[in-house]
Amino acid sequence: MTETPEHLKRLRRDLHRHPEPAWREFYTTARILEEIERIGVDEVFVGPDALATNARAGVPDDDLARWRERASEAGVDEATLDRLDGGQTGAIAVLKRGDGPTVGLRVDIDALPRTESSDPDHRPVAEGFRPEHDDAMHACGHDAHATIGVGVLEAIADSDFEGTLKLIFQPAEEVIGGGHAIAESGHLDDIDALLAIHIGLDYPTGEIVAGIEGMFAVSNFRAEFAGESAHAGGHPDHGHNAVQAMTTAVGNLYAIPRHTDGATRINAGDVGGGSASNVIPESAYIDGEVRGGTTELREYMRERAETVIGAAAEMHDCEASVEWGAQAPSADPDPELRRLVYDVAGTVDGVASRRERGELGGSEDATYLMRRVQEHGGQATFVGIGTDHPGGHHTATFDVDETSIGIGVDVLTDAILAIGEQKA
Repeated sequence: MTETPEHLKRLRRDLHRHPEPAWREFYTTARILEEIERIGVDEVFVGPDALATNARAGVPDDDLARWRERASEAGVDEATLDRLDGGQTGAIAVLKRGDGPTVGLRVDIDALPRTESSDPDHRPVAEGFRPEHDDAMHACGHDAHATIGVGVLEAIADSDFEGTLKLIFQPAEEVIGGGHAIAESGHLDDIDALLAIHIGLDYPTGEIVAGIEGMFAVSNFRAEFAGESAHAGGHPDHGHNAVQAMTTAVGNLYAIPRHTDGATRINAGDVGGGSASNVIPESAYIDGEVRGGTTELREYMRERAETVIGAAAEMHDCEASVEWGAQAPSADPDPELRRLVYDVAGTVDGVASRRERGELGGSEDATYLMRRVQEHGGQATFVGIGTDHPGGHHTATFDVDETSIGIGVDVLTDAILAIGEQKA
């Protein structure tokens, strides 16, 4: 495959036109199911049959009905929507082709809650596949990931592969919410080799990275501060200022010492509080995250963050509570599988350069899947598929070079065939 087939380009653009954030991937899952049915597989697990429902994180409280209705208006039938009820999105397609190894390929499918550029020079605008609504955007390439997954499934179905392929279309990566639910489902426990992918990551079209390293373990948190209100002019000494406590905490969170064992990160990404300029604020909050180069370093940051927040509240006669939300561990690629992908990439038309390893510099809940496979005796790696993109990941002008979809399909297909031959 030297060029990305037109039907895959059409699928990618259709998904790009209908972006859906975490746990709201109703249309996306339905389109994937249509492609799976077209290809023909032995088993399909959908929604609650693909997930450990209780292990989901980041599920919205009150936004699912609107997105389900939007999918219905876009043509998804009610029977399919009923299978995805409650935001139990995603699917796992299984091809059984004899007694060889079980290979998994994980692709994520969710979008981001942000508005895409409307600049006439932006290619999705110029070529007519900008999102139909302004409240979501595929700003990280997951539309391409899903398309690559479909392309690989199609190619393996038409190949002489001997073994079992599990194609995992995972929801809710952007909120670190779906990986754990897939890992706990039991579907990964017999996988001998798992490939997870990401497009872009500042690697150019034609470059393949066989094993992405440096994936931070991450934990999200919400800290809430409770003080006591008072008139800011008449009785400033009667109040306990929750915003002061919050701002003290923010400054000291960024002052947490780095660690000799590796990289650590912290971010207070959303802060707020108070009600009026003449009222001592009685409440405030921080929505933030901590990261570590290892799971242990993440735990170091968690413990120090809780200490800082509690001390800041006490300093200003306030109370504080911290609720920890979605999280993901760190994981490392297995050298043997990483080397196999590297060797395969060298034989694929369209691959101009290859790296055995590279850095991510962020977090990914594919680490849950990788660790689950590794803990059950299998191997895993995280493959980078380069693509030229006009804007950075998560920006309004992000787009992918569709040539990279065909390259990704070829590299992953050949890697799966090589795994089958190696483990036969």
